[in-house]
Amino acid sequence: MAEPPRSCDCFVSLPPGSKEDYVIFGKNSDRPRDEVQEVVCFPASPHAPGSTVECTYISVPQAEHTHAVVLSRPAWLWGAEMGANEHGVCIGNEAVWTKESVDPEEALLGMDLVRLGLERGDSAWAALNVITGLLEQHGQGGACRETAEPFSYHNTFLLVDRQEAWVLETAGKLWAAQKVTEGVKNISNQLTIGTEISTEHSELRAVAQAQGWWSGEGDFSFSAVFSPDDPPARMEMAKQRYVGGTALLQQHNGSVTAEVMMSILRDKASGICMDSEGFCTTGSMVSILPRNPDVPCVHFFTATPNPSRSVFKPFIFSERMRPVNMVMSPQYGPDDPVRTQPRFQHQVDRKHELYKAHQTALTSPVTRYSRMDSDWLSIFYRSSAGENHFESDSNDIVSLCLHRYSCGVDSAIL
Repeated sequence: MAEPPRSCDCFVSLPPGSKEDYVIFGKNSDRPRDEVQEVVCFPASPHAPGSTVECTYISVPQAEHTHAVVLSRPAWLWGAEMGANEHGVCIGNEAVWTKESVDPEEALLGMDLVRLGLERGDSAWAALNVITGLLEQHGQGGACRETAEPFSYHNTFLLVDRQEAWVLETAGKLWAAQKVTEGVKNISNQLTIGTEISTEHSELRAVAQAQGWWSGEGDFSFSAVFSPDDPPARMEMAKQRYVGGTALLQQHNGSVTAEVMMSILRDKASGICMDSEGFCTTGSMVSILPRNPDVPCVHFFTATPNPSRSVFKPFIFSERMRPVNMVMSPQYGPDDPVRTQPRFQHQVDRKHELYKAHQTALTSPVTRYSRMDSDWLSIFYRSSAGENHFESDSNDIVSLCLHRYSCGVDSAIL
């Protein structure tokens, strides 16, 4: 039997692809199966001029103001696999390999760039400029999983807001981006931007020509020029998932809802809901971004592995937003193996309370969606919605999401 393809998948539906006047974002994060993913939120904050921020491996100059963010991230690092900010911007990233060699030196992780884009960009376009600017200045590199064994890659990103989406694909410090304004789109662990380049690195074509990858004549296809001649097996296998994801989106084109997006993330036949020997879907996210700016965005996170056996819990930005301790992992400060040198010389327990409850439930065949799920949903709702202090329109969408979307399958296990 062929090994299941290992990759992450990001999806977006913009009207008229969506059933209603909403932009719908979704992502599955496929990571080492024993890696814990936590959900954390940080308020908007001012910062002193000239200050720096310590990312996973390196420090970079801090912005004078950072936006409020909610992040789903591997618990050992600073950045995020996926997340959203208070302005309705959502970002997810994917691993990719290109003709540009992966730099073994520590730099910014693609997951660091996700968080930096969300903290500093009030639109998808602004976040794209944040990410490309930092990429050109600091580069990308470093270990991408919590192990001393080398594992690094370049990144692609899907950046979405209430009005549009951008696909950003990178090769070292080089990049190309494609604007998407309607319909449906997905990305996986491969380059997908052909000649439909909306903006690019100023030296992209010159480098490609100097390396002998492009003649300098005719159309310039980013994917054709920069895809590796001998791609890693995981990148080849991911093509199945990309094709499967595209087919599922096209099947629902014109009728995509949050429910549909959750069903796509839960789809096992395509491999999108992934469970192989070493990797699995460790966290999932779906966001509803209404075109009407007066209606709040609603972001759903599982905070647990396997979306087919997890409940999507809602999060809404508000002035009373506060962290949910049940989905936050233990902290180890300067003794954390990611902080000590050499790195990753020992393991620590990063399981949060919800992760433990989920793992226990998976071993109990009689456990079904029950009062425990309702309790967790209530905790998420109170924490993000500030004890329900909303105007009537906001209450309508919150109630709709809690009762219609969170419990997509009645046998979902928390």
